[in-house]
Amino acid sequence: MQFNEESSTNRIGESELILNPNGSVYHLALKPENIADDVLVVGDQGRVDEIAKYFDEIEFNVQNREFKTVTGTYRNKRFTVLSTGIGIDNIDIVLNELDAAVNIDLTKRVPKSEHRSLRIIRLGTSGALQEGIPIGSLLVTDAVLGLDGLLNFYKCSSSPRELELEDAFIKHMKWSDKLARPYARFGSRDLTEKLAVGNLKGYTITAPGFYAPQGRNVRLGIWDPGFHDHLRSFDFKGEKITNFEMETSALYGLSKALGHKVCTVCTIIANRATKEFAEDYHPLVDRMITDVLNKLTH
Repeated sequence: MQFNEESSTNRIGESELILNPNGSVYHLALKPENIADDVLVVGDQGRVDEIAKYFDEIEFNVQNREFKTVTGTYRNKRFTVLSTGIGIDNIDIVLNELDAAVNIDLTKRVPKSEHRSLRIIRLGTSGALQEGIPIGSLLVTDAVLGLDGLLNFYKCSSSPRELELEDAFIKHMKWSDKLARPYARFGSRDLTEKLAVGNLKGYTITAPGFYAPQGRNVRLGIWDPGFHDHLRSFDFKGEKITNFEMETSALYGLSKALGHKVCTVCTIIANRATKEFAEDYHPLVDRMITDVLNKLTH
């Protein structure tokens, strides 16, 4: 991917890409040298330290709002761990600023001539939709269906395979035109295959909220009382929807559009079909962390 570094028409204005007084990107407070090629993203700030405790050496750490970053080494491999907070709106900030930090000359405010590609792996928690997925499973997202509409704001297109999945889902769900059009994205094949060894692999739904968008009916009611049943019965060439979460659609969509490799691994801490929930899921998350770190260093 080549860019014309010297073209003044490529200059990004101060209000479009906001920088801090020290030259770091606005929300993440990062400079390019702070970011490893392998970036582990987590929702919870506390999970950054849960991962970083395994590092042999820590070289950098910073926090601004919910965005906490630690960069260090594990088995002689450099990693950055970054908390995103909850939801696709935060992923929009994280992906744009990560990419800006490594692919824009922040002094000249123009794209660099050489593109730097990151490997971005999300380590999250999730609720299963199918009865046969046990609590404690590690599930790798092969493909994601985003119900959030974020990518509809960007000039990025779906592949023919992704469009086929989108259209099949919309038809099966009898999708309301009052809601954002769902979009589909597949993860990076090499990362998916590496991290799926010994784990489950499936299709994930990214919801724009925790309650009604995930079919939780507390007091207000939900738009489709049969939402879960319709999701469970969806079949795309033998693949079923396996789980719910709140970040992967934007992560996959923006990462791929910006030229980065991407994969999500989630610990299943609830099963929406059986109504089970893990009382203490922290040991399960710890197992996911070591599984991913070890696979990425072999």
